[in-house]
Amino acid sequence: MNLHSKAATQIRQTGIIAIIRGDFPFERLLAIAGAIAEGGVSVVEVTLNSRGALEGIAALRRQAGDDMLIGAGTVRTLEEVNAALDAGAQFLVSPNFDPASVARSQEVGVLHLPGVFTASEAQTAYAAGCQMVKLFPADALGPRYLKALRAPLNDIDFVPTGGIEAANIVEYVRAGAVAFGVGSSLVKSADQDLADLREKAARLAAAFQAAQ
Repeated sequence: MNLHSKAATQIRQTGIIAIIRGDFPFERLLAIAGAIAEGGVSVVEVTLNSRGALEGIAALRRQAGDDMLIGAGTVRTLEEVNAALDAGAQFLVSPNFDPASVARSQEVGVLHLPGVFTASEAQTAYAAGCQMVKLFPADALGPRYLKALRAPLNDIDFVPTGGIEAANIVEYVRAGAVAFGVGSSLVKSADQDLADLREKAARLAAAFQAAQ
């Protein structure tokens, strides 16, 4: 199985992409990712607009080995794609669709989830080779909107991001979501209690598994 397929499979199986965004001291970033993994979420995205993101991605790869899937988020340009790949990112997530970025990711066989919102944007990303896309901001219109998108675009895997929490995962899965990007409802701050973080990750993982 190639890296692209392996990443897509792990995201579908785990169901949760834990998004780490903010000003996190280096050691705290590692501790947060470890707590998330202990809670049952093995996929982490470090956004590039976080302090020391590239160094953090590289360190997480060293720390986690094959136990976690470590990606880069908020990847908006070709230059950022290359920087994230050099740091060891195993998948990429964007808030937008940038043709040059997607082309580069596909050239090297790395899964790239571009951000889309409309049917036209989703189809453009799909035509460029992206079967899995990030629906963002998902909370703007909610599960009913995803269900409407999925009716004609049922061969596209949507990963809603924005406003996702354990309480609404079932409704989104019923609407056709294959996985979720979860940010501030999971990782809130650098001083967050790690036991609380593990518990929140466990609730999200359990909600996704129960919805299958």
